[in-house]
Amino acid sequence: MTVVGLAVGRGTGAEVAGVFERVLGRLAGASEVPVRVERAERVYHSYVSLRGEAPERVAALTEEDAAHYEGFCRGLAARGVSAVFRTAVNAQSLYLVRQRLRAVKVDGLGGPPGGVAPELLLVRDQAQGFYTGENRHEPGRVVRTMEFAEGITNEVIDCALARARLVWPGVGAARVVMAYKFHLLDGALDDWVRRAAERHGVEIRLCQPDTVNRDLIAHGLPPGTVVVAGNEWADIMHVVLLDRFGGERQESRFTENVHLLPEVAGLVEFQTVHGSADDLEGRGLVNPVATIRAAAAVAERHVGCAGAVAAVEGALAGLAARGVATADVGGSASTGEVVAGVLAGLGVPGPGAGALVAGA
Repeated sequence: MTVVGLAVGRGTGAEVAGVFERVLGRLAGASEVPVRVERAERVYHSYVSLRGEAPERVAALTEEDAAHYEGFCRGLAARGVSAVFRTAVNAQSLYLVRQRLRAVKVDGLGGPPGGVAPELLLVRDQAQGFYTGENRHEPGRVVRTMEFAEGITNEVIDCALARARLVWPGVGAARVVMAYKFHLLDGALDDWVRRAAERHGVEIRLCQPDTVNRDLIAHGLPPGTVVVAGNEWADIMHVVLLDRFGGERQESRFTENVHLLPEVAGLVEFQTVHGSADDLEGRGLVNPVATIRAAAAVAERHVGCAGAVAAVEGALAGLAARGVATADVGGSASTGEVVAGVLAGLGVPGPGAGALVAGA
């Protein structure tokens, strides 16, 4: 039986997790492939759920969440589990885990949804830089300490080029651009990138983020471009690039986080691009499309449900043609109505009973 991990945060996390389990169960049932979803025992904080606490208490809860989720991921990886779906959680906890497990986020932009030949590959360096690090609190001050390292930079570049060879077989990356605030690093990043480029035998253009933005506005980024970026730019620009390459919104998109630390390298974390939306909790207003797509990707790539992605995309296209959508994209349907419409559009019988076994 295939095991898939599930980590749930506060806010709309419970609703999103329910959508994931329901869709994964239906797809697994249709393929007659048994799958067990194993939930983390802890429900992780969102940013909103921590508001009102003293900074010292926030720091303590942040560390507790980070330590627990890191342990959950390590435990899954040690048992050979290859996929975990995580709903949105407090970013401060999340980036502690990403730093410790040396994570990068990969997203192919452009081309058909769920396609294997994107126009552009975005690789977000989440393992180092200004989004990582530790806070030290003093009266009226927060001191944040972070670092960059040549070894981690090499791992991120290696991962980006390897992923490019997967998404563009036989061709690889036509152009590699790195968007980092390298002017703040005394020339060290320039030297690291130059050595990495020589090692791989490729040209890597290291740019300030505003230069990449100027190029994007002036003439776009040509097909086959790999953008390796620090989160200081990539986190903000992700939704802009989604719009530029394919006209997608964050509410309909999922991404993958891969881990470079050898002990967890086989575990891929799936997440929606949208956040926890605590103000929507319990109201049935969450757009479930990103979660539905993530469930299909997990089903096809990690559970063995052939054709799951194409089937879900067909069902989503059918809903869109009938104008069935949640309010955030101009519709009037509830979360549950959209999910029910997708499941009906899949044309597979039953709720997937026997295919999905909920775990602790």
